[in-house]
This record gives sequence, structure tokens and C-alpha cells, in this order.
Amino acid sequence: MTDKKTIAVIGGTGHEGPGLAARWAKSGQYRVIIGSRKLEKAQQVAAEWNEKLGAELLTGMQNEDAVRACDIAVLTVPYKFHSDTLDGLKDLLQGKILVDVTVPLKPPKVSIAHIPPEGAAGEQAQSLLGDGVRVVSAFQNIGAGHLSDVEHPIDCDVLVCGNDKDAKKDVIAMAAAAGMRGIDAGPIQNAAVIEGLTAVLIGINIRHKAKAAGIKITGI
Repeated sequence: MTDKKTIAVIGGTGHEGPGLAARWAKSGQYRVIIGSRKLEKAQQVAAEWNEKLGAELLTGMQNEDAVRACDIAVLTVPYKFHSDTLDGLKDLLQGKILVDVTVPLKPPKVSIAHIPPEGAAGEQAQSLLGDGVRVVSAFQNIGAGHLSDVEHPIDCDVLVCGNDKDAKKDVIAMAAAAGMRGIDAGPIQNAAVIEGLTAVLIGINIRHKAKAAGIKITGI
């Protein structure tokens, strides 16, 4: 039997990270670590979710230790911390897959798509980390509320961008384990479009008084 891969959710104590971590842990297909800058916070969130899940499925660690222990790191920090977080973890991430969930929203107008001059957050991550890290951009368009309700089926597709086909296959499998369909959406440059869709969905939620609008790809 193939040994389980370990996922570390960096910034895993925020809005989207805990729900993703809980879903992967609940699937039984991965070992899952919640990472945070503060060990106590990571351990607290892991303990809270273990109680909800009824089993000791999640471990809390500082970000650096979480990255050392993982095969796949998932970055869920706000965009303003994106570059600094990656810069601090650059050496530890070499040889691993990084799933970048970051969206470059520009407060206060978070319902207007913003593409930085440097390109998508996923592009920035790949440029900063170099070829030794396989960056995949995914999970930006999933509402945190849906993710945190682990018994709730999510009727939303996950668009997966990256330059390494095998890494994208791993992330598509992660989407399936979390109860969603992952779709290969091309190279990392395409992440700019997918990240921008998050702002569009926020605007749709506001205008239609919805909580977690999502996207579905038809015809395949």
C-alpha cells in the first residue's frame, strides 16, 4: 500500500485553510498539518477541528516545521503576506509541490479584479521560488463557509494551473479528496484569470445576497 502523502496548510488558521485541511484529513487519504507563524495557534485550531471530526487527524506546527514535514505545501495567507511568507520558506520548499491559493485582492474594492504588474500570485510564487518548486495555483474560487462545513457537498469546480503535469494531477486528486472536481486549466500564467474570478464571485455574492457563489465547467 502506498504511504500517504503529507499536506501542510501554511496560514492554516485563517479563513480558507482550516476547511481545506479538515476535508483532506476527513478523507483519510493524507496526513495533514495545520501551519501557523505561532505554534500555539496552529495547535489550537488543529485541536478544535479534531474535536469536530471526532478523531486525532490534524497536527499543528509552526510554518517552518510544517513545510519540513510535508510533501505538498498549501499556501492560504492573505496576499499582503504572500511574498514575505514564501521568501522565508523558499529553501524548505525546494523539491516539493506548492499549491498557491492566494488571491491578490485590493481592499477596499475586493469585488474588482486586480492583476498585479508582476502577474498572478501563482506566477509570482513560481518566479520567487525557482524551478526547484513545482507551483500549482488552485482552490481560489471556493467559499470558505462551504469548506468549513465538511458534511456539505460542494457544487463547484476547481481550476488547476501549473507548468508541471504530474503536480497538477496531484492537486486534482486533492480536489477530489475534498469533495470537488479538479480541472486542468493550463499553465501557471492562466492563474491570473482564475484569481480574478474570485473578485467577480465576491461581487456576485454581494449583489445577489448569496454566501458562496462558485463556478462549474460544462461540456466535459
